[in-house]
Amino acid sequence: MNATGYFTHSDCRKHEMGPGHPECPARLDAIEDRLLMSGVGDALDRREAPPAPLGDIELAHDRMLVAAIRGLSDQLVDDINAGGPAYAQIDPDTLLNVHTWNAALRAAGAVIAATDAVMAGDLANAFCAVRPPGHHAEHNKAMGFCFFNNIAIGAKYALARHGLKRVAIVDFDVHHGNGTEDIIKGDDRILMVSFFQHPFFPFTGADTQAPNMVNLPVPAYTKGMDVRELIEMMWMPRLEAFKPEMIFISAGFDAHREDDMGQMGLTEQDYAWMTQRIKDVAKRHARGRIVSALEGGYNLSALARSVEAHIRVLADL
Repeated sequence: MNATGYFTHSDCRKHEMGPGHPECPARLDAIEDRLLMSGVGDALDRREAPPAPLGDIELAHDRMLVAAIRGLSDQLVDDINAGGPAYAQIDPDTLLNVHTWNAALRAAGAVIAATDAVMAGDLANAFCAVRPPGHHAEHNKAMGFCFFNNIAIGAKYALARHGLKRVAIVDFDVHHGNGTEDIIKGDDRILMVSFFQHPFFPFTGADTQAPNMVNLPVPAYTKGMDVRELIEMMWMPRLEAFKPEMIFISAGFDAHREDDMGQMGLTEQDYAWMTQRIKDVAKRHARGRIVSALEGGYNLSALARSVEAHIRVLADL
């Protein structure tokens, strides 16, 4: 029985966006501590995330965006050496420090390496404990704490480099994955299913939908049982009909009832249930192949407990 892979890298802790920013290195520490304390970490095949090749990042992103982020990073080093500020700003909430470029390469590289290992049958499935997150990064725009769209890169990579015909993306972050939608809309080889709080940042996803999208906008204070019902009614029939050969998960845990970033009412049990439903589809159609990557989740305790619940299901613990 192949193990569940756990991909991460110390570079992912070095990216930070200033004191008090919710998307902070402590998120990864909280997950690590929980996996250690619960014993779940002992069951995982731990692997170091390599840096993603730029050519693979460019499967999902405009070459100019990649060059611009690299240029900002290089400029920042020069500015700091000249006594300038420690950060470069992309938008009011999204900043680079001197480590962001390497962290972003490792985050995307984790998903690529996980895809290779799962496709090879070396791992049953995988979770990527990485940051910066990715699902707000559009084809030619970084935004919303995100620089490169790790999951969209993984999906495009599986199609381009492994010759798959159909892959699915499941996004259960509290925010709409506008970046992922921007990259994959109209690509009938990729089906994306998601729910998200609406109206809410980034204020997209509720209006026009491409045929390969199943967007479920839900109001604030929606509870887990209501989300489960929507998933059964709206996600599952589309996923079953699509028969994905691999499933990628944008695993955001900020719809948890203890997370102040959103106003939804999910619990760890809901994340475990969702993971099991995704796993059921993967078993039937995709030889169990799943690669999951961390997106949001900002209450450290709720995040750590939810990731543990998610990984327990992935790893059959």
